Amino acid sequence: MPAHTPVPEHRFIARSADGDRTVLVSSPLETTDPQRFMVEAETSRYLLGPWVLPAAELAAPGERAWHARPYVPALPLPIALAVNGGPLPERTVRALAVAMAENLAVMHGQNLTHAGLCPAAVLIAADGPRLTCFGAVRAATQDGVARRQVAGLDPGSLPPEQATGGQPRPLGDVYALGATLAYAATGYTMPEGAELPPALRPVVERCLSRDPTRRPQLADIIDELTGGAQAGAPAGFTAPTRADALLGPGWLPARLVAAIVHQSASVLAAEVRLPQRSQPHASSGPPVGAPPSPGSAHHRTH
Repeated sequence: MPAHTPVPEHRFIARSADGDRTVLVSSPLETTDPQRFMVEAETSRYLLGPWVLPAAELAAPGERAWHARPYVPALPLPIALAVNGGPLPERTVRALAVAMAENLAVMHGQNLTHAGLCPAAVLIAADGPRLTCFGAVRAATQDGVARRQVAGLDPGSLPPEQATGGQPRPLGDVYALGATLAYAATGYTMPEGAELPPALRPVVERCLSRDPTRRPQLADIIDELTGGAQAGAPAGFTAPTRADALLGPGWLPARLVAAIVHQSASVLAAEVRLPQRSQPHASSGPPVGAPPSPGSAHHRTH
């Protein structure tokens, strides 16, 4: 069975009191600096690329920290492995690898690092993955402080140079990508080499090098996993990307497709009762735009 991986934030599926909007709400862990959490959320609003789920709404000044993103029916990667009954097929892992590498390359082109990539940060949707938990490493603790035992951070996905307190850098995202792919393929972020599928083993092992200078560039990862095939103009994402060719029908196991459809139906069917005017808004649970009412629908998602 897949190993447990920490989630670096509290996450809920929530619906506005009028039933008009369904969103994914995130709030910081109790051990996370709320101010740094909000700084990272604000930065994520400007992320580009098709496989990222940036913040769309943020808490107002003076409110407890939270941000909301558009809801996409999806399963966190650890849940996907649990639903599948074990590691994902090689085809699925390869598609995830290319999609995530493409979007990390776009982030790095914006002079940003993800600094939070881990299995729990990847949501599996029917049309491809979504990257979340942007900046979780920076929000958890400041540079210069060892992060090995910080709550919410997955030690298996944390680059060694960041675990000791180093500043997050692009090659750290490459390490985290390798750990996340290893998890998808084996259920563990640091598997034995023989456990990895032969076609994925070379690139994953290079990503997991403790020496950042030995890790591959994202463009090389994409080339290796797609055979160097070109597809349109990835920079603007106005044409198909390399990942699009891998995310066609059948890229996800049938069990995951069924689970995503079930989740979507459950969220849509959740009853939302409009609050009475004389009743105050409830204070429990992360707010979405405003504090949730007693009739708001909330679903915890891990």
